[in-house]
Amino acid sequence: MTRTIPMRNGIFLAPFHPLDQDPTEAIHRDLELVQNLDRLGYEEAWIGEHHSAGFEIISSPEVFIAAAAERTKRIRLGTGVVSLPYHNPLMTANRMIQLDHQTRGRVMFGVGPGLLPSDAMMLGINPMTQRDRMMEGLQVIMRLFDGEVVTEKSDWYNLVNARAHLLPYTKPHPEIAVASAVSPSGGRAAGKYGFGMLCVAATNADGFDALATNWQIANEIAAESGRTMDRSRLRLVGPVHLAETREQARKNVEYGIHKFMEYFARLNPLAPTPTNGKNPIDEMIESGRAVIGTPDDAIAQLKRLENKQGEFGAFLQLAHNWATFDKTLKSFDLWAEHVAPVFKSANVSRQASYDWTMSNAKDFMGQAMNAAGAMIQKHAEERAAKHAAEEGAAATRRASK
Repeated sequence: MTRTIPMRNGIFLAPFHPLDQDPTEAIHRDLELVQNLDRLGYEEAWIGEHHSAGFEIISSPEVFIAAAAERTKRIRLGTGVVSLPYHNPLMTANRMIQLDHQTRGRVMFGVGPGLLPSDAMMLGINPMTQRDRMMEGLQVIMRLFDGEVVTEKSDWYNLVNARAHLLPYTKPHPEIAVASAVSPSGGRAAGKYGFGMLCVAATNADGFDALATNWQIANEIAAESGRTMDRSRLRLVGPVHLAETREQARKNVEYGIHKFMEYFARLNPLAPTPTNGKNPIDEMIESGRAVIGTPDDAIAQLKRLENKQGEFGAFLQLAHNWATFDKTLKSFDLWAEHVAPVFKSANVSRQASYDWTMSNAKDFMGQAMNAAGAMIQKHAEERAAKHAAEEGAAATRRASK
């Protein structure tokens, strides 16, 4: 497979930690996971923001990113996402600019309206206002990134001669991506500003169906502004667990997948409705919602997504606690070893070289054998000539005496 866009590999770390795990250890394991991804050559890690329900326990992706940046060398680190309606735009802009400097440009700015309704309820925010507020906040943040002085009052923030006293390290600003699930709000924002898209429900049935629609919306709005959307900034998210065999993968996820399913089913409107009597793991696999299998199954999933969406720039594995930590690390290892090279076209030249060599092997081996035989003959002739010369010289010496 040859792609025009080499696919980057990454993780979308909400995270999801069940209530029977030690939260301190869970956060430190998340940091260890990102370190391992950096070592394996993964290019991106996106860190979520949540404030309720007890499972997704990172409330400040910026704090986590600051710690992860000190433990890694190459991997880029993104907010996945900052829920803009929860924050004053000046505070958000300043935190991201500081991270941009601290990481020397490795930070990415993912934004969204906020996913968990319980978060909004605690803040007294009407969910009906969240998408509009996201756009309002984003517009102000862009102006602050550009060095403008902003005086603006709304029903949820008040800025008076506000400016960012540091400007971004990355010019003109860190890469920005907008969360997109089913509604068109993400595509509209991405198209308006030329941002990337984080399709956080790409393998979910509704999210999968909306992929092409939201991308089309983004392209239409971008065209109205004289822009062209960049497929390399399109990122799709989906859950994966890999093992050497399908049977082993199924066995591994029994450790924690049912707790994840229960949590997701109660709080996420995109959670699928189980079919009566059907094993929910079978349903996840057969529907394409998740890959629980081998690297070949993961390759098939990415091809399925490409057939639906066309090429995209990155696939982000949705982090989870379906398996024990050691088996989770092994899953990411298998992806890096066997799946990533396919979609980076890493072995195209190697394969062509191998095929050319093998198709001409008989001729090449014949020539090599002929060359070896000729060398043996040449050596024998040289040694015989030298031996004859030495005998002749000895005979001459004897005759002279």
